[in-house]
Amino acid sequence: MNNLPQIHLAQLNPTVGDLSGNLDKIRSVRDNAPDGTDLIVYPEMITCGYPADDLVLKSDFIDAIEIIVSQLVKESKEKIPYLILSTPWRDGNNLRNAVLVIGNGKIQFETYKHELPNDGVFDEKRVFQEGPLPKPYVYKDTTIGIMICEDMWHPHVASHLANMGAELFIVPNGSPFQTDIAGLREMHARIRTTEANIPLIYVNQVGGQDELVFDGASFVMSANGDITHKLPLFEEATLTLPCENTAAAEISELETIYKAVTLGLRDYVHKNGFPGVLIGLSGGIDSALSAAIAVDALGAENVHCVMMPSPYTSQESLEDAADCAKLLGVQLNTIPIDQAMEAYNTMLTTHIDRDNAGTTFENVQSRARGIILMALSNASGKMVLSTGNKSEMAVGYATLYGDMCGGFNALKDLYKMQVYALSEWRNKQGKVIPERIITKAPSAELKPDQTDQDSLPPYEVLDDILECLIEKELGPDDIKHDRDLVLRVWRMLDIAEYKRRQSPPGVKITAKAFGRNRRYPITNKFRG
Repeated sequence: MNNLPQIHLAQLNPTVGDLSGNLDKIRSVRDNAPDGTDLIVYPEMITCGYPADDLVLKSDFIDAIEIIVSQLVKESKEKIPYLILSTPWRDGNNLRNAVLVIGNGKIQFETYKHELPNDGVFDEKRVFQEGPLPKPYVYKDTTIGIMICEDMWHPHVASHLANMGAELFIVPNGSPFQTDIAGLREMHARIRTTEANIPLIYVNQVGGQDELVFDGASFVMSANGDITHKLPLFEEATLTLPCENTAAAEISELETIYKAVTLGLRDYVHKNGFPGVLIGLSGGIDSALSAAIAVDALGAENVHCVMMPSPYTSQESLEDAADCAKLLGVQLNTIPIDQAMEAYNTMLTTHIDRDNAGTTFENVQSRARGIILMALSNASGKMVLSTGNKSEMAVGYATLYGDMCGGFNALKDLYKMQVYALSEWRNKQGKVIPERIITKAPSAELKPDQTDQDSLPPYEVLDDILECLIEKELGPDDIKHDRDLVLRVWRMLDIAEYKRRQSPPGVKITAKAFGRNRRYPITNKFRG
C-alpha cells in the first residue's frame, strides 16, 4: 500500500445527538493529523453518533447536521487533509446514510449506503432510503471504493466497485460488539479483498450507546487477506498509513467481555450526566461483580454501596459485603429493612392470606430495598445500578420494582456461569471479590435457608438450556436435557417476557440480547 495516499484512520467515540461535541472530535483529528496526510477516514455517522434511530427523522436535527457539514466545508479551504465523513444526508426528498468527501472548500464526492441492515439491533430501513450501487471516488491517481458498513458484507457491492476500477476499499463502520463479531467481520473483509485482489481499510466506532457497545478494533487488510494493522479494542485511537505493520495485542474472551461491560457502563453514566452509581451490595456474586465493574468504570469515589439486611440475611453475607466494599474501596452504608417489613406486614395482613401467599412477602422485601435505593438516588442524583444476570432475567427470577429497579444493568446479557468466570478473572488482575462470595451457594436470602436451586436447576444446566432456547432457537426435542425440565424452563422464559420489557437497559454481549435483539410477544400461547 506504499503507493497509495497517506491515509489517517480515526477510531472515535461520538455521542448520539452531541453535534457540537462530535464536531470537536472531527476537528481535533483533522488539526492534529500528521503532516502530509491526504485523507482522514472517520467511523459511520460520526457527525451525529450511531445509531441515532428516529432522531434523524426530525428535520431540525438534519438541519443542524447540514450546518456542521457546511462549517467543515468552509474550513476545508484552509485545511489540507480531505475528510471521508459519514453522516445522515438529504438527497433531494430522500434521507440517506451517506459518506461525503470534503476538501478544498467543497463536497468533492457523495456516496450512499446501498445495503441497509434491518435485522438484530439494526432498523435502518425505518429511517433511511437505500442508495444505488456506489461509484468509486478518484483521489489524485487512486480509485477508492467506499462501502458503508453493511455494504462490505454483500459481495455484489465490492465486485461492482472492483469492476469500476477500485484499487482500495475504505469501509466506515458502526459495528457493535458481540462475542463472535471480530471473526465474522474479518471473514467478510477477507472474502472481499481476496476475491477482488484489493486492500481494505476498516474504521469502526468505539464507545457505549445505550445497550450497544462499539469495540473499535479497526484494521487494515492486504489484498491477499492478511491483517497488517489493527487498532486497539474499546478505546479511541488513530493510525496513519503507510506505516510499519502493527497489531494490537490479542486478549482473552473474558477480558474482552469485561472491557465491553465496563465501557458500556462508563459511557452510559458519563454521557447521561450521572454523578455516580448506587448499588445494593448483598454479599452475593452478582452485586459484587457489578460493584467491581462500576469501580473499574467510574472510580471508587463514584460508587456508593448499600447493604440492606433483613432477618434472613446471614452473618456471612454481612461480612462478605463489608469485605468486598473494603477491597473495592467504596462507601458502604447499612440500612436494615426490618421496620419496613413490619410496616408492610401490618398493612397487608388483613388483606392477604399468608398461608397461601406464595412469594408475596418475599417480594415485599425486595421492593422495600428498591424503595430505599430509589430514595437515595432521588436525593443524590446517582443512578441505581441493577445487578440481575441473564439467567435470572430469562426465567423471571427477579422482582419487578424490587431488585429490578435501576437505570442500567452491566450484567443483563451475562449468564450466571459467565458471572462466576468473570469474577474469577477479575480477581486474578487484583483481588476485589472475597473468595467466599464466589464459592458459596447463591441465595436471595428472602426466607430461612433459601438457595437459588430451591427454584431453579443448577446454573450450569440452566444456562445450557437457556443458550439452546435463546441463542440457538432450538426446540425442546433438540436440546440434550430432560424434556420435562426443558419445557419447564421454556415456560419460565416465555412468561417472564412482561418483566423483561420493564427492566433497565444493559450492555449487549450476545447476538440474542433481550431487547433490540430478541423480540418476543408478551401474550404468547405457543408451547411447541
